[in-house]
Amino acid sequence: MVKGKRGVGSGWIDVTVPVRTGMVVWPGDISVQVERRSFIESGDRANNSTLHMGTHTGTHMDAPLHFLAKGKSIDQLPLDDVIGPARVIEISDAESIRPEALEPYKIQPGERILFKTRNSRTCWQSNAFVPDFVYITAGAARRLADIGVRLVGVDYLSVGGFQKDMVETHLALLGAGIWLIEGLDLAAVSAGNYELICLPLRLVGAEGSPARAALRPVS
Repeated sequence: MVKGKRGVGSGWIDVTVPVRTGMVVWPGDISVQVERRSFIESGDRANNSTLHMGTHTGTHMDAPLHFLAKGKSIDQLPLDDVIGPARVIEISDAESIRPEALEPYKIQPGERILFKTRNSRTCWQSNAFVPDFVYITAGAARRLADIGVRLVGVDYLSVGGFQKDMVETHLALLGAGIWLIEGLDLAAVSAGNYELICLPLRLVGAEGSPARAALRPVS
């Protein structure tokens, strides 16, 4: 993990986990391979590579189709949902994001909410999967759905827990039409207001896609 401010120009901070061979993936998912298959130094006319990975690798988005049989696919994502103002909320609970933790922030309908937890500081340090990552409880997910936020982002590979609230949390959020960004690295940003750009690949009929995400502080 690169520490410090990661800029992509004009004050933007890249909050994307770099995609590389051997990086951490969800248990049971295919391993990541970025393989060079032609080399200029070997006499080829150009360098060229092959990418082998799942759609939920690293920083990625979940479409409703991920958990809803008739949900929208990732190519149906409205760009307005992933470009615009966003708020980073830092949660200190080392286990989960609970409904009561949301109350002080007075979250409003239509907000884009990104949760920063200890995950950003600890989980991305290893290529091994960390099962006890901080997740959104089903109760908190239902609260966000009731409020009517338009986007939720988290700083590890799932909004729901590894052994608890996996399905329930996804269903509560995706069932309410809330698009999800998973696998953010928010170590280089503080809580506060930002401009967000997060663009997944336009994969027709897919339930998710890798994405590039960046934040720019709002003064």
